Amino acid sequence: MSKLKLGPLVDDKPVKLTVELPAAVHRDLADYAEVLGRETGQPIEEPAKLIAPMVERFMATDREFAKARRALSERRTPSIPATSNSS
Repeated sequence: MSKLKLGPLVDDKPVKLTVELPAAVHRDLADYAEVLGRETGQPIEEPAKLIAPMVERFMATDREFAKARRALSERRTPSIPATSNSS
């Protein structure tokens, strides 16, 4: 069996977010949770816990997002003017 993109879930302090998913996406999420639980040996009781790592993985591997984020960061960071040391 090939390895899934997600591994064991990290326990981190959550931020509550409410989302609505199409029923088909929820079924796929539940199936993914079952397969992941078998692969890792850690049953996933709540498939919704997969959403954050999936979104995180998606953003981490999106090259265009990384490029746009760097550009955004550069625009937010004011450049420090050069100072001359003439005394």
